[in-house]
Amino acid sequence: MKPLRLVILMCVLGASVRALADDWEAALSRMPLASPAAELDRTNCVPLLLESLQGNDTVKALIFMPGATDEIYFFRRVNATLPVSNPTLLDAVTALTNQTHIQADFRPPFLILHTTEDSLDVMGNVESESAAAKLRQTIVAGHFIFNDADWDGILAALAKPMDIGLRPRRGSPESWHFYRHSFAAYGLSDWEMLEALALAGKTTFTVHWRTADFEPDRREGAPPTLESFPSR
Repeated sequence: MKPLRLVILMCVLGASVRALADDWEAALSRMPLASPAAELDRTNCVPLLLESLQGNDTVKALIFMPGATDEIYFFRRVNATLPVSNPTLLDAVTALTNQTHIQADFRPPFLILHTTEDSLDVMGNVESESAAAKLRQTIVAGHFIFNDADWDGILAALAKPMDIGLRPRRGSPESWHFYRHSFAAYGLSDWEMLEALALAGKTTFTVHWRTADFEPDRREGAPPTLESFPSR
């Protein structure tokens, strides 16, 4: 590729990345928090942010990965001040990323809250190409909020709306090592819902003809430095 073309391509790609970042921030800036708050901590952070996500065409899911919920509930290190009187969802996400170990990544259509111990690359395997193609085209109707939901709760909520069976089955010991799920979603495709489940529950999945089979994700990242435990 000639140098001038390469420079143009890099500029176009850079502009596209900046536009995506601006889009999700603009979307969240139009969403007021569901209830008044001056601080985010373990008592309100997760439910407040999940309940504040509104339907839009840019950010279709807000996902807390296990590293983020560990910061909130296990290490108890999330005490983020909201500096404005009428905060938006963007203000809340900004406060978390500026004042805690939690980071935010936008991977369309997901806004993912995570820490360095989380793996953001979803491992979705396909054994049936025809089933996967259908999942990418089918929308899961409805608005879903999962706040600290176990696998049985996920199955109860998604068994009818999704066009594929989720495995392991309800009550199976194979799900006992899944992390509990915390995310809100609007208008995801079936495939995107599988990815959201994998991110929130720290799992991988394999798509067969009639089922999507989930297993624990064994990848481990470096956890944030522990200054004290618990912080409060």
